[in-house]
Amino acid sequence: MKNISKSIPVGKKRQDLRKRRVLLMLLIPFVFFLLLISYLDANQNEEEDFLRSEVPAEFIPIYKAAEREYGVPWYLLAAHHRVETIFSTMEPMISPVGAEGHMQFMPCTFVGWSHPTCEGLGAGNIPEHEKTDPDIIEKYGGYGVDANGDGIADPWDIEDSIFTAAHYLAKNGAADGNIEKAVFAYNHSEQYVEEVLYFAQKFQKIEHKTGAVSSRP
Repeated sequence: MKNISKSIPVGKKRQDLRKRRVLLMLLIPFVFFLLLISYLDANQNEEEDFLRSEVPAEFIPIYKAAEREYGVPWYLLAAHHRVETIFSTMEPMISPVGAEGHMQFMPCTFVGWSHPTCEGLGAGNIPEHEKTDPDIIEKYGGYGVDANGDGIADPWDIEDSIFTAAHYLAKNGAADGNIEKAVFAYNHSEQYVEEVLYFAQKFQKIEHKTGAVSSRP
């Protein structure tokens, strides 16, 4: 006997092929969507990890409190802190020209340029007991702030130092939106301004995208 093979009709083959094509066309966007979601999720996690690693959590409430007091964005204060002393990790926190503490203030800027010993770059020859005296600072028009209410304004105290930076930046325009002007007043260097603004924009962008540390409405 001869073997009789049953052939599939051409019309049926074409119909099956069309079904496969339709199925493939439906699957491709779905797979692409899954890949996109996976990428965005990984990217957000990476940005949140960057923010957590770049801005130590213990400082954020202080930046936020200073922002509420002086109207200077917290991320700008964080950027200054990052550039000045890498979040207080540099040793010693005294610059070659005499800037001191967490946010690197010259003594004459902290106490006031009206102090009789202040001239030149601002190192001055201010007695130690006068450097942290709020009454002396008020007398000579300095920017030093006693943020924690312990009776002294100390550039080596993290709260006092950050509030002093906020005070200084606010007086120089940051609270009114003149960010670049204020940063340049902090340190007369275009390179310094670029570096501070880089970190400020980075922290602001990540906060806006992730809400990772935002406390503002």
